[in-house]
Amino acid sequence: MLEITDAFSQRGDLAHLALFLWASSTSGLLIWTLKELSASNRRFDQFVNEIAAVNRLFKRLG
Repeated sequence: MLEITDAFSQRGDLAHLALFLWASSTSGLLIWTLKELSASNRRFDQFVNEIAAVNRLFKRLG
């Protein structure tokens, strides 16, 4: 990583390096957020299915 930073600093492209690092971290955060949102949606769907099963059980008993 130090070699890459040295190459950018020697050529004067520190702004490009900073932009690349920002874009990479932002993309990583977006991927993580979408993964967490997907997991949350699956958990909510499981919850709703369990509530529906309880409602069916009570409907049969009542």
